[in-house]
Amino acid sequence: MKSPDKHRKIIRAATKVFAKKGFFNARISDIAKEAKVADGTIYLYFNNKFDILLSVFEQEIGKLIDQVSLLLKKEDNPKIKLEIFITNHLEEMKKNRYLAEVIHIELRQTSKLIREYRKNTFNEYLAIIASIIEQGQEAGVFRKEIEPEIARQMVFGALDEISRCWHIGNDCPFTTEEVSQQITSILQVGILAPNN
Repeated sequence: MKSPDKHRKIIRAATKVFAKKGFFNARISDIAKEAKVADGTIYLYFNNKFDILLSVFEQEIGKLIDQVSLLLKKEDNPKIKLEIFITNHLEEMKKNRYLAEVIHIELRQTSKLIREYRKNTFNEYLAIIASIIEQGQEAGVFRKEIEPEIARQMVFGALDEISRCWHIGNDCPFTTEEVSQQITSILQVGILAPNN
């Protein structure tokens, strides 16, 4: 019988192994060793290594979606919503170094495989940013000519680069709050409609 705890344990182990070795260099045996399970146990839960990577994104990004969605429900102001998204993402990436590295590296190296996956949870995550931009445009808070799809890539690119810098040994002298305020301020000056 499959155990949800063992499934989560394998996902956590795989996230760490993918972050350290990269998806293409990682082996099922590496993941099994990190999870402290037999190699064969992995195949009870996953079809192959790519299935594990997709499950990492489904589970870990799914948690981010649930978490930030709950926070955003409590706020109506699109300017504050954007700051909430940015702050939450940075805090989670700072807490989960291995996930940050997997997102940074694997979304680029395996992007063709990820694009072919229909239930792309990562796109759902980025769509939250676009949705906030659209809400701000409808409220007259953000400029109408801003393309939400481009804005979401730009916002995530900034967040991804900041989290990358935190995890490659560079000492960032700023707190998460300071970084969040700076990113939010820089972005919003560029997207705010006049008199906002």
